Amino acid sequence: MKKIVPIIATISIVSLLSVPVVLAQPSIGRGNSRGSPYHRMYDPKTVETITGQVIGIENSPSPRGMSGGIHLKVKSQNEVVSVHLGPAWYINNQTIPIKLQDQIEVKGSRINFAGQPAIIAAEVKKDNQILKLRDENGVPVWAGWRRQQR
Repeated sequence: MKKIVPIIATISIVSLLSVPVVLAQPSIGRGNSRGSPYHRMYDPKTVETITGQVIGIENSPSPRGMSGGIHLKVKSQNEVVSVHLGPAWYINNQTIPIKLQDQIEVKGSRINFAGQPAIIAAEVKKDNQILKLRDENGVPVWAGWRRQQR
């Protein structure tokens, strides 16, 4: 019994010391984090601008109970493309409403998402208003936004 107590104490201390290391790991695989595989898809080398009409608005579900994302279907002169805006909680708090039939201009990174062409939007222009979503490197403007709103 006297030998077991020091062993249990040692195991407990080592276990507690590893907790900060685990908590400090990047959140790979989480859809809304800057380091997630999804956000790493944004490539400044594939940035382009398209103009078209909004023919669909979708609130796509997200895994693990996180906020879903808002995607637009935009019909340009050449194609219909899915435009990924950002998380619903952020987009729904913006002052630029985007509705069906709106004519918009989208600047963003062209990607292949689930086997289909898509654009991860950096900004959306509607009339004379601009909805800024990401910086030139694709970092979402909502990173840390919830903390700033408190």
